[in-house]
Amino acid sequence: MLLELIIALAFGIIIGTITGLLPGIHINLVSVIILSLPISTIVSPIYLVIFITSLSITHIFIDFIPTIFLGCPNEDTSLSVLPGHELLLEGNGYEAIILSITGSLIGIILLIPLTIIFFIFLPTTYNLLKNIMPLVLILIIFTMFFFEKGKKKTLFIIILSGLLGISVLTLNLNIKEPLLPMLTGLFGASSIILSISKKSKIPFQEIKLIKHILRENKSNLKKPILASLIASPICSFLPGLGSNQASTIGSYIFENLNKKQFLILIGIVNSLVMSLSFIILYSINKSRTGSAAYITKLLPNINQNQLFLIIITVLITSVIVFLITIKISKVFSKNIYKINYNLLSIIIILFLSSIILIFSGFIGFFVFLISTFTGISCILLNVRRTSLMACLLIPTIIYYIL
Repeated sequence: MLLELIIALAFGIIIGTITGLLPGIHINLVSVIILSLPISTIVSPIYLVIFITSLSITHIFIDFIPTIFLGCPNEDTSLSVLPGHELLLEGNGYEAIILSITGSLIGIILLIPLTIIFFIFLPTTYNLLKNIMPLVLILIIFTMFFFEKGKKKTLFIIILSGLLGISVLTLNLNIKEPLLPMLTGLFGASSIILSISKKSKIPFQEIKLIKHILRENKSNLKKPILASLIASPICSFLPGLGSNQASTIGSYIFENLNKKQFLILIGIVNSLVMSLSFIILYSINKSRTGSAAYITKLLPNINQNQLFLIIITVLITSVIVFLITIKISKVFSKNIYKINYNLLSIIIILFLSSIILIFSGFIGFFVFLISTFTGISCILLNVRRTSLMACLLIPTIIYYIL
C-alpha cells in the first residue's frame, strides 16, 4: 500500500507541474478528465484522492511561474499578476516567484494549528459567520471605494466589474468554467495587451540566493501572515468564497501592503484555502474547492485515517514542489529576457483564446473580450486592480442575500 501511495503522490506532482506551467489550465479541468477515464473504476479511491491532493498542491506552487513570467493567471493567482509583473520588469521576477512560493509554504505550516482550531470550533461557528458574511463583503466593497483617491473612477470600475460578475455567475448563460474567461480577461489578457502596446522588454533577471531574498524580506512577512490568518479561515469554509476573496479581504486588513507583501499574502492564502478545504470536508462535510468536491465523489465519507493521509500528502508535496519550483523558475529567469516578449505575448493571447473557446465556448469568448476591456479600463484609469474583484464579491453578496 505504501508503494502505491508514493506512486500516486509522485504522479500528482508530475501532472501538477505540467498543468501549472500551461497557461489557462485549471486543476478542475484535470480532475474532470481523470475521473472520466476508466482508471477511476479500476484504481482504489484512496490512491486517486492522494493523486488529486498532490496535483492540487503542486499546481498552486507551479502556477506562479506562468502568472509572473507570462502574465497568464489562473483563478487562484489572478491578483498576483500586477505586482509580479512589475517585479519582472524590474529584473526581479525570480524574487517574485520565491516570495510567492515562500508564502505558499508558510500557508502549509499554518495549516497545522488551524486544523486543530477547525476541529474544535468550526461546527459551532459555521452558521454564525454565514449569517454575517454579506455585511463583511459589503464592508470590503465600501473599503475599496472609500480609500481610493479617485472615488468616481473606482466606483465606475466596481460597478462595471460587479455587473460583469452578475452576468457571468448569476444569470443562466450556460458557460462552462465561467471563471476562466472572466478572470483571464480581467487580470491576464488586459495586462498582456497593454504590455504589447507599450512594447515592453523583459530585462535581465537577477537571481539572488534564497537566503538573501528571505533575509531582505524578513520584515515583509508579519502583515501577510496576520492578514491571511484572519481572511483565509473565513473564506475557506463559507460558500461562494475562496482564495481570491480571501486575498482581497487580506489586502484591506492592512491598507499599506507593498507589492512584495501582497505576493506573500497571495501565496499563503492560496495554499491555506486549498488545504483547509480538505479539513472542512471532514469537519462539516462541505466542499469548498473543486478538488474537495472531486474527493467527495471518490470518498463520500472521509474518516480520520484518510484525512491523516491527505494532510501528510499536503505536507510532503509542498516541500518537494517548493524545491521543484525554484529549479524551474531559475530556468525561466535565465532565459526570459532572450525572448521576443511582444511575439510571446501575442502567442499567449492566441493560446488563451483557444483554451477559452474549447472549454467555455463562444459565449465564454465574448465574456473574455468584455473582461479584457474592463481590465484595460481599470489600468488606464489608474484604479487598483483589487477593485476588479467586485466581479466575485457582488455575486457572492447576492448569493447570500437570496
